[in-house]
Amino acid sequence: MTAQHPSSPAGFTGDASPYGGGDPYADYRTADFDFAQYANLADRRLGAGVVAANDEFFAQRENLLVPERAEFDPEHFGHKGKIMDGWETRRRRGASAGHPWPTDEDHDWALVRLGAPGVIRGIVVDTAHFRGNYPQSVSVEGASVGGSPSPEELLAEDVKWTTLVPRTPVGGHAANGFAVSAEQRFTHLRVNQHPDGGIARLRVYGEVAPDPEWLSALGTFDVVALENGGQVEDASDRFYSPATNTIQPGRSRKMDDGWETRRRRDQGHDWIRYRLVARSQIRAIEIDTAYLKGNSAGWASVSVRDGENGEWTEVLPRTRLQPDTNHRFVLPAAAVGTHARVDIFPDGGISRLRLFGFLTEEGATRLAARHQELGG
Repeated sequence: MTAQHPSSPAGFTGDASPYGGGDPYADYRTADFDFAQYANLADRRLGAGVVAANDEFFAQRENLLVPERAEFDPEHFGHKGKIMDGWETRRRRGASAGHPWPTDEDHDWALVRLGAPGVIRGIVVDTAHFRGNYPQSVSVEGASVGGSPSPEELLAEDVKWTTLVPRTPVGGHAANGFAVSAEQRFTHLRVNQHPDGGIARLRVYGEVAPDPEWLSALGTFDVVALENGGQVEDASDRFYSPATNTIQPGRSRKMDDGWETRRRRDQGHDWIRYRLVARSQIRAIEIDTAYLKGNSAGWASVSVRDGENGEWTEVLPRTRLQPDTNHRFVLPAAAVGTHARVDIFPDGGISRLRLFGFLTEEGATRLAARHQELGG
């Protein structure tokens, strides 16, 4: 096992204060993490799941990946005790009355399947509302296992686990962030809490590293989709919702499942810039404004750039958009590029952008080489 040593969650270690009433988030400890610019690879919308845990006596393991922040109801009790919005295990005990304390090796674990395989840039272990019942420390390991392995297969002795977060003290009622430097492709995580306790949420930020063989078999696919390796590089505005929503799988299910900007009071316009999975030929475009009714963009255009320093070429001229509608456009000729940009006028939002096409020969070659570099 090769340990990677990330930055520690300085300032978040130590006890949290007991809940004293009022806003439960008033004394919550967090920070701006540089790696949070990347997509959450443990997003349920991508297909992530908590496939197993050794113990979930007080609170279910599935809560770890709920997209919304953890909630706290001080009056919510069940037959097993206080009901928490997170994953919480029972208190560990020693082997005998003479030694009632757990050993240093005792710990609880959960196995997490990432929604999309990728390179992990940072992990947040969130202990929101776990004030006197959070773990003393945590550690996180990653593995790359093909197919759809069962928990038993993941726990087999021949699976190689790489340490992403070494055993590190964490704070209660805090977002404990860890930068990760392992330049490898991972499909699963093993989250360990030492010796026991509760974790509210797990966020795994990184870059999707798709399987070139799968994309080749698909032929034509969405070359900007997050699950296929596309990513948002920048956006003019993220006031109401993240720009990454526009390349999430499936159609938007509610208004905040898209991208919406604040209201402009100038003569400018808003935009998102994307990096495609690799150099591609784009043949068709979809711009969806689902659930955006009084706040959808008025007009939109799409441009493509070939290479980091290439010139932007408009492939879809400024076009009127309708609220709560999926708009489809077939391009008269294939647009070749590595990057794309959607401009909306003057403000508002779109829920999804789809760019359908296929990899160029150069794009396929580079993607296969990158996949090999990451150990895929």
